Amino acid sequence: MQKEEIADYIVDRYQGLVAVNAWGEQSFFYNPEGKLPWGVYFATLKDKDGDNDRASGLGRTGVFRFNFGISKPSYEKALGERPSRPVAGGVVDTGHDFTRLNTLLPHPVYGWMSWVGILNPDREVFRDLQPLLNESYELVVGKYRKRVKS
Repeated sequence: MQKEEIADYIVDRYQGLVAVNAWGEQSFFYNPEGKLPWGVYFATLKDKDGDNDRASGLGRTGVFRFNFGISKPSYEKALGERPSRPVAGGVVDTGHDFTRLNTLLPHPVYGWMSWVGILNPDREVFRDLQPLLNESYELVVGKYRKRVKS
């Protein structure tokens, strides 16, 4: 799959998302009523390394990473115990090869927050992610509702 296909898919499937190009990535926020300055992060598509995020080797031609957050139980079921927060500029210590394509992995920086990433998923693997994406969407809708009530 191409990153544009993933972007189109999630914006079409999940209502209330706003796409923003910032920080060297395409970010998708849940902000259906525009009540929050940005909204609540739902997912990102990143195709270049950043100062604090080089573990995936996104400088390789055509390589991108799709990232999103899931619940702690889902994270642990899929990937094992969540890692500790890395030091500033560091990578989570999980033993994973963060350069591996088409495999669900902890997010190399935000895995401690139950974020996951996948480099260049094919259609079959992306289809298998649907239950986790649906869960992620439900989580951001809940977070949004809590924030706009405050």
